[in-house]
Amino acid sequence: MIRSFLFKFFFYIGLILLCIIFLPSLIFPKKIAVFAGRLSGYWSIICLKIFLGTKINVSGLENIIKNEKFFVACTHQSAFETFYLQVILNSPYFIIKKELTKIPIFGNYLKKIGCIWIDRDKISKDNINFFEKIEKSVENSNNPLVIFPQGKRYSTKERPKFKKGVSRIYNLGLKCLPIVMNSGDVWPKNGRVLSNKNLNISILKPFNQKLDETFFLEELEKSMYLELDKLS
Repeated sequence: MIRSFLFKFFFYIGLILLCIIFLPSLIFPKKIAVFAGRLSGYWSIICLKIFLGTKINVSGLENIIKNEKFFVACTHQSAFETFYLQVILNSPYFIIKKELTKIPIFGNYLKKIGCIWIDRDKISKDNINFFEKIEKSVENSNNPLVIFPQGKRYSTKERPKFKKGVSRIYNLGLKCLPIVMNSGDVWPKNGRVLSNKNLNISILKPFNQKLDETFFLEELEKSMYLELDKLS
């Protein structure tokens, strides 16, 4: 209980300080806000190791695509992946829920780095044009787009069907880099964080752009859940 409190206290205090220190980045070039995001990723790693004794194991770094456009499909169990992916990827931007953009200052950072938001379970003009925004962002950026194909955070034991949106992004002609992690075993969606656990991250081999859209979705889901079974 004490270690969980210390982790959350120092992590969020550090995050608030980063937001304040880099506040001018909101009116300067995007690369400054991107640097702040990367620092937040390193801070999450430091806090996990110091306050919780978390051992972070990463495999498959050699599979990260270089010198061409791609997008990332990642399992989603906690806040950790949104911070950590900014450490290992080159200036990624995310598909996020609209509520996150309403968080003071933090929401402005998300907009600054180019995140695309959607109102979950709602029909709106923004949602209708959602994939047009994605297509435009992919055309105008060389940085990887990150999508959580499960749609929202789930526990490491749950296996929801992947949303079809991930296959529509794949259909834009991008390679897909799957990333799987058991972050929910350490930093779950609800409840206290857990100490002395292994946080395992696996970067799988990319899918190329030549598969049928439906077949791709099935294979992506199968391969990522098989890997998650090994990590949990």
